Amino acid sequence: MFFVSRYRHAVRSVHTSSPFRHRRAAKTTAVLAVLGSLIVGCESSASASGDQAGQRHDVVRQRIDRLVRDDAFPAALAAVRGRDGSTRDYTAGVADRKDKTKVPADGQVRIGSTTKSFTAVVVLQLVGEGRVSLDAPVETYLPKLVRGDGIDGRHITVRQLLQHTSGLPDYVAAMGGDFFKGRHTYTEPRDLLDLALAEKAKFAPGSKFEYSNTNYLLAGLLIQKVTGRPVAEEITQRVIKPTGLRHTYFPGIGDQDIRRPHPRGYHVPKPGDPMRDITEMDPSWAWAAGQMIATPSDLNRFYSALLGGKLLKPAQLKQMRTTVPASDLWPGARYGLGLISTPLSCGGLVWGHGGDIPGYETRGGATEDGRAVSVTVTALPNALPTDQAGQQTAADHVVDFVDTALCGK
Repeated sequence: MFFVSRYRHAVRSVHTSSPFRHRRAAKTTAVLAVLGSLIVGCESSASASGDQAGQRHDVVRQRIDRLVRDDAFPAALAAVRGRDGSTRDYTAGVADRKDKTKVPADGQVRIGSTTKSFTAVVVLQLVGEGRVSLDAPVETYLPKLVRGDGIDGRHITVRQLLQHTSGLPDYVAAMGGDFFKGRHTYTEPRDLLDLALAEKAKFAPGSKFEYSNTNYLLAGLLIQKVTGRPVAEEITQRVIKPTGLRHTYFPGIGDQDIRRPHPRGYHVPKPGDPMRDITEMDPSWAWAAGQMIATPSDLNRFYSALLGGKLLKPAQLKQMRTTVPASDLWPGARYGLGLISTPLSCGGLVWGHGGDIPGYETRGGATEDGRAVSVTVTALPNALPTDQAGQQTAADHVVDFVDTALCGK
């Protein structure tokens, strides 16, 4: 789930418990509350519904405040969408630690690996058009490109790329840990691929799940080879515009700023250093695996449209939601094709992805019944000025926010 693999391993060690815990007692209470509401009259039910909505708002408000007050994130912002499509925006902290400016409601943020869902949708649209086959070798579309120590594109399928079962090493792991170094340098996708192919294969294709950004680097190259157009253009024309995502975009070459109102992102050169502003950067190294910028409400709209069948044909949406166990992300997580399902404490699943990139961490997704939530904090948990236990608590609180917003507790 995490975009920056160096931090994926570090933060994964902190996520020792399920982010969306199954609280049986809470489920029982919720069921009793529903049964009780069926006994009272319509007027009482309406009043109770209003009270419950107010209580849920208060709980969500408390949870986002906690991310700043107790966990020391510089800022947090979220959008929570109800079944009726109405949205509440939440903010906490400061947009700029120096000027102490207010966090813009529904501000733009770097979404890291949430980009993978957009990339996967485009590949699956090409599958629906008969231009790509999920079970065809990568070699079919990128001949003689994927070669290395134990690596052979003739034995890796498109599906395995999208599901992180290819065994390909992660190019981000080979980049080094200091993201301030070279933060303004443009990097070609092929140069990133070379970093990965210089490493040995992690396992035989199809034998297990292991998250690797290299999979989506290749998915982006595949899109460009099949369509003859830049991946940014394909995502824009096929996903962003049809879904009406007004504040979502794929930064162009040389585009290092965030265009619209946004909170600034903070990071550390190495563990223990003071946090520094890393908002402005060349995100080309993230590319089809994590380069995009969006707002929380746009992400809610995207995942709701995706689950609602507005972006993919039924057959391709079914494939996208066909999952494999992804226990190395967190207990209960299952990975589809650029889409992760996670159990909720109040029952059902939330479908989304989430992403980490220096300066920003985003979590969220949508449910079958139309609810959705997206929350972003303006630092990665392991960049916080606390010990490992404090970072663990902060990381858990970010993912727990999603469950709180969707379940009301």
